[in-house]
Amino acid sequence: MKPFFISTPIYYVNARPHLGHGYTTIVADSISRFHRLKGDATYFLTGTDEHGDKIVQAAEAAGQNPQNYVDAISQLFKDLWPSLEISNDSFIRTTDEAHKKCVQHVLQEVFDKDDIYFAEYGGHYCFGCERFYTDKELVDGKCPDHLTAPTYIQEKNYFFRMSKYLEPLRRHIEEHPEFIQPERYRNEVLSMLKEDLGDLCISRPKSRLTWGIELPFDKDFVTYVWFDALINYISALDYPNGEKYLRYWPGAHHLVAKDILKPHAIFWPTMLMAAGIPLYKGLRVHGYWTVNETKMSKSLGNVIAPLDMAQKYGLSAFRYFLLSEMSFGQDSSFSEEALVGRFNADLANDLGNLFSRTLAMTHKYFAGQVPECGEILEQDREVLEIGQTSMDNFQTQFGNFQFSRALKSLWDLIRHLNKYIDSTAPWTLYKNQDLIRLGTVIYIVLEGLRKVAVHLWPIMPTVSEVMHEQLGTKFILENVDLETEMASWYGLVPGTIVANQSNLFPRQELEKPEDKPKTPSKPKTAPKPPAPSQPDMACPECIDFEDFTKIDLRVGTVISVEPHPQADRLLVLKVDTGEDTLRQVVAGIAEFWSPENLVNRQVIVVANLKPRKLRGLVSQGMILAVKQEGGLQLLTPSASVLNGSKVS
Repeated sequence: MKPFFISTPIYYVNARPHLGHGYTTIVADSISRFHRLKGDATYFLTGTDEHGDKIVQAAEAAGQNPQNYVDAISQLFKDLWPSLEISNDSFIRTTDEAHKKCVQHVLQEVFDKDDIYFAEYGGHYCFGCERFYTDKELVDGKCPDHLTAPTYIQEKNYFFRMSKYLEPLRRHIEEHPEFIQPERYRNEVLSMLKEDLGDLCISRPKSRLTWGIELPFDKDFVTYVWFDALINYISALDYPNGEKYLRYWPGAHHLVAKDILKPHAIFWPTMLMAAGIPLYKGLRVHGYWTVNETKMSKSLGNVIAPLDMAQKYGLSAFRYFLLSEMSFGQDSSFSEEALVGRFNADLANDLGNLFSRTLAMTHKYFAGQVPECGEILEQDREVLEIGQTSMDNFQTQFGNFQFSRALKSLWDLIRHLNKYIDSTAPWTLYKNQDLIRLGTVIYIVLEGLRKVAVHLWPIMPTVSEVMHEQLGTKFILENVDLETEMASWYGLVPGTIVANQSNLFPRQELEKPEDKPKTPSKPKTAPKPPAPSQPDMACPECIDFEDFTKIDLRVGTVISVEPHPQADRLLVLKVDTGEDTLRQVVAGIAEFWSPENLVNRQVIVVANLKPRKLRGLVSQGMILAVKQEGGLQLLTPSASVLNGSKVS
């Protein structure tokens, strides 16, 4: 069993999960599942990065201390992943004690080798990036990412002798072209290494920042967030002597977006060299998702929450779209139109229609039993050869992170199976009572669909397992042999009962403006006045439906609760309603609910209620409840749903 270790970046908890986080983690999950399908010893790591200036600023903005703030946001990431069928083996937090000890161990190792020194430095510091910029790196005197002028800071700090390892790193990249892929990013890193990058400042004085890991050799300083965060990839494996480290690190691969290329391609490998740790095997870099050709931005209001489209069109379809739409390494534009188009073309028309009609024919012609496969003719042999080529290409391309190409190769088989049915015309064979030939045709298509289901498991695990069930089999990971799948076309047992129908991918339609109901034209004659029994007469205080639609009711999760400092009956709740920041709601429920019984509970919030002050604190909405004798019951969904879901 070959070791394969895959990690996502650990996500910075100064913001909520978005499409970019979802894509990276789904890719990591899919490649992890693929290697498990191959029988490799696989380990999949993700987590959250929780130290630094930006965390302190975000916590202060939310009115919380840093630890409570990172606890809440980290939990949002951790809770989201199962909803996206993410099967990570570990979730690390940089506030974990084991991680802190590992960081201090590595720092001490590098310090003892005289590769960390103390010096005074003055530079342009961007708090958004949490790093110093040289004059050359600034654009018109501003940070190139945040477009704001950095603050000039002159202070004493500790520095890592990164420059000592830049030439060995350059040689390693040139001698190992697979080290950084796609090639465009390898070339970008080699260009960076031609510049004078100097040494890396790896500390912050406690006089300026206390929220970080203390340096083991100087209690007055904390560790720079990147030197802290990158070490998670080995601390999660119990470095230096953990069994997981010894087993999985030899097959280590990191998956990142292009905006954090430099830390992973230069900071991290030079840190590993200095600590005497073998380099990772590969860095795999992907592009950005854009909306209307514009990079997603909270300020532009075009951020896509990962579960919105998944809930609307199905999680399997969402995962398929992300991997098939983006050519790995390049930017790709996200739109609902593109998702629906690919859904209908690939999933509903090609795969869904093929699967549905094959099951129907099996029931019509063979009472729902998998038929015997008879003599293989030239027409059949062509299917088998295309299937072998398709699966071979899929496995090679998927293993090389070429996901869109891999799925295109698999769809070559799906589309050929559709053509094969049309050309063999099973209905004619049945009419002519050529049941032996008919059985061979149906068997070949059913077996082809089973092979498709096996190869779809990394991308759409639930759909793959349902397809197996509908084919009368059960997906058992330990029993899969991808080499056998290519070599043999006889995995289905004749006589197996298949489902009589399948509707995995019903066609989807985008709601267009013209599809919305139009206001009926005014009648030529005035309507008769309503009789006394009409609803509006019987209910003088009734509101129109249009009035009801003005109320915006949203599901939210209570993240934290504090007593109101000036009112015993009031509680101050921080509620996650799917927005960029937590919503503060002041509620008169202290008589009935204790703070500890409210945390992590989902509630219904009137989200568009005009903010008002209650005893000095602003309340941004109202939570709904029912008061009855002996208590107060909160309105809540019957099952857990996505925060921000609209109540209708």
